[in-house]
Amino acid sequence: MPDFVNFSRSELFTTTFTLFAVIDILGSIPVLIALKDKMGGQIKTMLATVASGAFMILFLFVGQPFLSILGLDVHSFAVAGSIVIFIIGLEMVLGVDFFKQENDPKSGSVVPIAFPLIAGSGTLTTVMSLKANFHDINILIGILINCVVIYVILKSLKWIEKALGPNGLIVVRKFFGVILLAIAVKIFGSNISHFTS
Repeated sequence: MPDFVNFSRSELFTTTFTLFAVIDILGSIPVLIALKDKMGGQIKTMLATVASGAFMILFLFVGQPFLSILGLDVHSFAVAGSIVIFIIGLEMVLGVDFFKQENDPKSGSVVPIAFPLIAGSGTLTTVMSLKANFHDINILIGILINCVVIYVILKSLKWIEKALGPNGLIVVRKFFGVILLAIAVKIFGSNISHFTS
């Protein structure tokens, strides 16, 4: 369990902004808007936020043991997540549908929004990496702060969509689709080598 005696402002600042950069919720806005349209025009904001936060907290405390029990490692986890992210990026760039229409906003808010988009393989791996250098209490608070930011962004999607407009949304969606493809390729490439060595 986290110990408040080990609370440190500098550690909290570092862990919070590291997670913020890896989660990249601002860069994910076009993806989230595209997925929202697939789910009948709404995302269960609280469900997606709680689910992504739960994934991160779970991996903070039992990530490595959990994967070991399943006979998995971080690298196989990262490769699987990168494939899903790659397909989402293709949808955005090409304007085609690989995922079928999701009529249930609840299930769509967990997969693929909470995982792997928000709490993806990169985020969960980062959480476990931070654990090696920082105290649990600071990482935990950093996760909770990021969850607040995630909630605000998800809650503001309709306003953001109106501000961008239809044409602006298409341009931004395709641009970030390419970025998403690049991220997926990078995650895949840096982890697949562990299976060929």
